[in-house]
Amino acid sequence: MGEKKGFFSRLVSGLTKTRKNIASGLDSIFHGFSKIDDDFYEELEEILIMGDLGVDTTMNIIEDLQERVKEEHIKEPAECRQLLIDIIKKQMEVDETAYEYENRTSVVLVIGVNGVGKTTTIGKLAAQLKSQNKKVIMAAADTFRAAAIEQLTEWSNRAGVDIIAQQEGSDPAAVIYDACQAAKSRHADVLLCDTAGRLHNKKNLMNVLDGTTGQNALVQAKQFKEVSDISGIVLTKLDGTAKGGIAIAIQAELGIPVKYIGIGEKIEDLQKFDADSFVNALFEKPAEDEE
Repeated sequence: MGEKKGFFSRLVSGLTKTRKNIASGLDSIFHGFSKIDDDFYEELEEILIMGDLGVDTTMNIIEDLQERVKEEHIKEPAECRQLLIDIIKKQMEVDETAYEYENRTSVVLVIGVNGVGKTTTIGKLAAQLKSQNKKVIMAAADTFRAAAIEQLTEWSNRAGVDIIAQQEGSDPAAVIYDACQAAKSRHADVLLCDTAGRLHNKKNLMNVLDGTTGQNALVQAKQFKEVSDISGIVLTKLDGTAKGGIAIAIQAELGIPVKYIGIGEKIEDLQKFDADSFVNALFEKPAEDEE
């Protein structure tokens, strides 16, 4: 429980920039308006769009809010705050099956452009799965960069898991093939595959999305979905961005669950995504921030 609490307080501080971007603006609306009218909704809409929730998601949230306000005969703008939080949480629930790969023999292909933290994410995932007594094998299929192979080898040593790798410039498909054979013969539970930061169709796409790219991440996720059946997203580097709202947009607009969230370098800084914690951290008032 302590670790979970620790992660929440780090999430709160990691989302500081985003919160300043969204929550402080929202609070000034909730307290600055004396009645709920068109201007109130318009201002609200603007704050959410500026917070990178995306236009479509924002429209849906505002429509839901207007309906609830009518149904519940709410008159005070301040009463909309909790309603808004509940509506956003509803948009983001992750299906229980999101993590079923952990409990059956699986191959996880991690795709994303260079520099978003793919290799590090795979290392952290491997360490976490190993701590659950899973047998994990890594495949170093980013053969374009010698550094990627070295980095993954370093993670395999740190996590105490096997790695299948060849030299730089070798055929990535051959590495994956070898890794699958090894995973079968060694009865591995999970095979985690690192890949190069590009696709052969030359679209500059990613699955491990870097939070700092904001709306750009949504565009890239949309493009990626056209060429690949993405089953989930890892959102990294949220601690350095004001664009944390993108997690809500991706989930609500594309129906792709954000499965993991990264807020730092340590192994425990990558955690399963929890909509409640995320939205709470996003709307924590600065005065309530934990140290």
